[in-house]
Amino acid sequence: VQLVESGGGLVQAGGSLRLSCAASGFRFDDYTIAWFRQAPGKEREGVSLIEIPYGSTNYGGSVKGRFNISKDIAENTVYLQMNRLKPEDTAVYYCAGTDCFCYGLETHTYDYWGKGTQVTVSS
Repeated sequence: VQLVESGGGLVQAGGSLRLSCAASGFRFDDYTIAWFRQAPGKEREGVSLIEIPYGSTNYGGSVKGRFNISKDIAENTVYLQMNRLKPEDTAVYYCAGTDCFCYGLETHTYDYWGKGTQVTVSS
């Protein structure tokens, strides 16, 4: 099982980035894929999830209305479009997978994790 994040970088406040999570080694369309983030000195925080077979999505309160999660089943990839970025969005962003359709953004629910991609938003 492998999850590989890409697309992070440095962006000015108000800008946009699109993260990608490429999945392999498991039945992608039987899973929930989520994005989490962790800033220095803080706990890992749930950002968004998508239930691949159903398309249902969920967002953390701090990103709702600014971020959008989507999927490409043919490419086994989940995307996180991040708009109107703020300095407080600065963190390492991880994607994670679970075969539970629990609709939750708790870290303990997820079995597989990528290594993360750094997002830095300058003010």
